Amino acid sequence: MHKKDRSRVLYSILAIFVIALGLASRKHAHFLPAFIGQYAGDTLWGLMVFLIIAFIFNKRPSLHIAAAAMLFSTSIELSQLYQADWINALRNTIIGGLVLGFGFLWRDILCYFIGILFGFTLDQRLNKDRRKKYDF
Repeated sequence: MHKKDRSRVLYSILAIFVIALGLASRKHAHFLPAFIGQYAGDTLWGLMVFLIIAFIFNKRPSLHIAAAAMLFSTSIELSQLYQADWINALRNTIIGGLVLGFGFLWRDILCYFIGILFGFTLDQRLNKDRRKKYDF
């Protein structure tokens, strides 16, 4: 069976859409139910990481993408335990704050996992013809 690559155009559009939703969920959290407003941004961040890694490594199995996304997301969250002046200065920029975050929370890792799981499921549905036996 011929293994088809993921569409980079589709994954870039999805990532941009998820980034817009994530930023909107932060800016307008007061319009959302409290639970959603509190956790949507981190969940969407995990989904965005999955989509970006799937875009970059568009030939890799979904499980590899999900594992890499979880490793990256968890590493970023754990890096928030490190509070040196240089990295805090980086975090105080717009991009640095969005990428690196500010304070470690275990619940953020759970949100990333849920977002990545959603990305994995979406990826499986979008790429039925490229799955391998071990790629559910």
